[in-house]
Amino acid sequence: MSKHLYMLICVLLMALTTYLVRVIPMLFFRKKIKSVFISSVLYYIPYAVLSAMTFPAIFYITENFYIALIGSVVAIVSALLKRSLLTVAILSSFAIFICLLIF
Repeated sequence: MSKHLYMLICVLLMALTTYLVRVIPMLFFRKKIKSVFISSVLYYIPYAVLSAMTFPAIFYITENFYIALIGSVVAIVSALLKRSLLTVAILSSFAIFICLLIF
């Protein structure tokens, strides 16, 4: 199998997977969801998935665990202070940059 054919198959499989993940809920939930519990679970799923994908990557960004920990603490504190996503990302990146310059 050629490299280009393999890449095309991979892209098509990823597109199909993404499409199915978006379409299947619409097939099951045709009416407005009245359950408060299901609505709240569906509301928080994107945040949970984003956190699950991002948080482990934070600790692999540098070789030093403590610098990554400082960056994540800065991000968590600034998020708790209701800063925007861009501000949280900039502040945590800046904190890691300063720590890398110092250590």
